[in-house]
Amino acid sequence: MSLPPIDPTTSASGIAVDPQTLERVIPESRRLDGSVRKQLKIRPGFTPQEDVRRFRGTKQAQMDVNTLPKGHIIGWTPPPSKEVDPSKPLSKSAKKNAKRREKKANDKKDDEPVKDSWEEDADEAPVAAATQKDELTTNNNEAPPPDAVESLSSKMKKLDVR
Repeated sequence: MSLPPIDPTTSASGIAVDPQTLERVIPESRRLDGSVRKQLKIRPGFTPQEDVRRFRGTKQAQMDVNTLPKGHIIGWTPPPSKEVDPSKPLSKSAKKNAKRREKKANDKKDDEPVKDSWEEDADEAPVAAATQKDELTTNNNEAPPPDAVESLSSKMKKLDVR
């Protein structure tokens, strides 16, 4: 025999099975003022009105089981999903389309977010133009002169590492 769960499920009326005594109880709870309500035992065989299910005859119960979900169409099956075989080579047009999709995705990532107000944009325009000029000048001078590289490497060798 298996043991009941530690956190028992409660019915609509709040009745649960006590895991220690295996009796049906209403578990203790805390009131708004902080005091605690005692755990109440439920007589065997008692079913509160909230837990009483509506009577369904055998034919009615069978009809409930056989009903289709809402929106279901009889005989309709979803189309099979296309799975791309990695072993199958792509055609020339498929390769072009894949590159277009990748380029479009990269362009979306690079787009700047839209400003909420144009007034803020007008104040930042001169600063943005200055930073763009700085970026252009740094891009032109990407490689430092070889003398600087040698002097830097000699300085690094002289440093003491502890």
